[in-house]
Amino acid sequence: MTTHTVGYLIGSLAKGSINRKLAKALVRLAPPELQMSEISFRDLPLYNYDYDADFPPEVRAFKKAIASVEGVLFVTPEYNRSIPGGLKNAIDWASRPYGKNSFTRKPSAVIGTSPGAIGTAVAQQSLRSVLSFCNSPQMNAPEAYIQFTPGLITDDGEVTVKSTEDFLRNYMAEFRLFIARVLQVLPKDA
Repeated sequence: MTTHTVGYLIGSLAKGSINRKLAKALVRLAPPELQMSEISFRDLPLYNYDYDADFPPEVRAFKKAIASVEGVLFVTPEYNRSIPGGLKNAIDWASRPYGKNSFTRKPSAVIGTSPGAIGTAVAQQSLRSVLSFCNSPQMNAPEAYIQFTPGLITDDGEVTVKSTEDFLRNYMAEFRLFIARVLQVLPKDA
């Protein structure tokens, strides 16, 4: 089977984020055909179009990291019924300058966890709207809104509830299939 590289962005910058725990679990549960690597956006300055002609080094490295992967997984919390500002800032940088959008034709998936019963559903819809504008083909099913309860995922990314573990394993298997389908129709070098 073909191996695909996937970069994942964790919407929360907090070290103890439950979405960071979820990301660790997803890496553990991903099929071996997905090579997972975190793409950090912690050090990006606030986006300003004055830099479009000459990006700061942190931004060039960020865009290069996105360019180097075949798919992108967004693991995000919900802040005030939307995505965190840092994640939106990272997407803004990656989509600029005009004509050099890093997400164009790049398969993506969105997942998140929160203590609330709807598990980041509103943030995910907000992010999906942004990704649609960025021309990123999105895996629309299965949707994954994970209600986080204490002990659900250990600090090492081990899922302690079998049904949740099975769901997340299937989610990652479906993402692998989605990436393969998108790249078959929209080859990355086309």
